Amino acid sequence: MKIATWNCNGALRNKFDALIDLNADLYIIQECENPAESKEKQYRDWANNHLWIGDTKNKGIGIFASKNIDLKFLNWPKTYKDHSVKHFLPCSVNDEFNILGVWTHYNNSPSFGYIGQFWRYLQVNKDRLNNTVIAGDFNSNVKWDKLNRWWNHSDVVNELNELGIESLYHKYTNEKQGEESMPTLFLHRNIERPYHIDYLFAPQQFLNCLTSVEVGLRENWLQISDHLPLICEFDTSQVKSQKASI
Repeated sequence: MKIATWNCNGALRNKFDALIDLNADLYIIQECENPAESKEKQYRDWANNHLWIGDTKNKGIGIFASKNIDLKFLNWPKTYKDHSVKHFLPCSVNDEFNILGVWTHYNNSPSFGYIGQFWRYLQVNKDRLNNTVIAGDFNSNVKWDKLNRWWNHSDVVNELNELGIESLYHKYTNEKQGEESMPTLFLHRNIERPYHIDYLFAPQQFLNCLTSVEVGLRENWLQISDHLPLICEFDTSQVKSQKASI
């Protein structure tokens, strides 16, 4: 099974052809429009097996799957201490494991923007993540950790590690958080401003069957988005299927 996450930088209706060559089973795409409300028939046809959430029809997060995959939305809590966080899209995959799509936002929260949004979501959903692949644009890196803040990127990574969930990129490359050699974002498509802010996290059963991790080539993707796709492939025959926690 192959899973890819990519921030398409909008207008996926004009860009989804670029994903076909990846031949992934599951795509977690940020900043895409709602296929159900799109006027583009080819986009709707390509997205005939999907889940999507967003603030407007023009920009949200979607999970797109092959025809043989059964996606079911999971109604996980998204409110922590009366604050609703965004954007998080959880679903089960063939009732075997879960996917949590992530696109963190500032969300009018000066104290808990971006990785703080995920930290809050994590606090109310820890017990649901034991069989979950977490994938998306976190808008975060350990380089931006701040002193005297208990929900830094490092804190989130440590909390996930305590749950047995690790970053697949870092596990595969043996690179440390904050020392990534392959960026996933060139801010405003400026090659002088590279960052690694997109991640795939997964529990041990996926780590055990991980066969490859790659980041899309800059020359292939930068012309259509400021993000590069992060792609992970698994030999699922090595994994004992577990019924997803719903």
